[in-house]
Amino acid sequence: MRYIFLLLTLISITSCGTGKKETADKETNKYKVEYNGALKNMMHKGDVSAKSDLKDFETSEHFYALGALENLKGEIQIFDSKPFNTMVVDSALTFDNSFNKKATLLVYASVSKWKAINIPDNVVTYEQLESYIEQTAKDNQIQIDEPFPFLIEGTAKSFDWHIINWKDGDTEHSHEKHISSGLNGTIENRQVEMLGFYSDSHHAIFTHHTTNMHIHVKTVDNKIAGHVDGLTLGQGMILKLPDTK
Repeated sequence: MRYIFLLLTLISITSCGTGKKETADKETNKYKVEYNGALKNMMHKGDVSAKSDLKDFETSEHFYALGALENLKGEIQIFDSKPFNTMVVDSALTFDNSFNKKATLLVYASVSKWKAINIPDNVVTYEQLESYIEQTAKDNQIQIDEPFPFLIEGTAKSFDWHIINWKDGDTEHSHEKHISSGLNGTIENRQVEMLGFYSDSHHAIFTHHTTNMHIHVKTVDNKIAGHVDGLTLGQGMILKLPDTK
């Protein structure tokens, strides 16, 4: 009888300990960047087939994702579980706000809480922004040896964008052809939301070999959304990093 009592006591203590750990994990804003597909498979193998189904993430909370649609027929932008995917239909930009699409490349993470940081006005160019994000992530205890998401909000002085609309059967890929295949342009002095992923170890996977960032943009008025090819920041813009505290 004494043995049974001790066994039940140990089980009770263990159960209480597990419960506390699960509660702590839920309270911690942990995130994990994941991806499906790879740029090098598109560029070198011409593989533009579906690697992920957006339907699988329809019920995910605080979900953020960017990428390219199946067969490179558009761009993926999902902000806080709300899709703002864009395609070219009859030579015009068209939004698709559903999860009823598949992706040939998808980079994603769930982030429930962000920390807002004012970007200094002397951070203007794409290269300056990349350096600033790296240092600011270190300063805020983000593990930069692992990929992490970020947001940028405010009025951009300008940004270059494109929406890919790849020609069926074309197997000769280049970054320039990706830009020119669909719609592209430069927008000035517009209020934007940008979603990006930073990594110094995923070149040719979800970042190009010349940069540690992959960024997509959506204007606040929902008129334009797509891949960012270049940018000039405006004054008073805000960087948001996952709040891991």
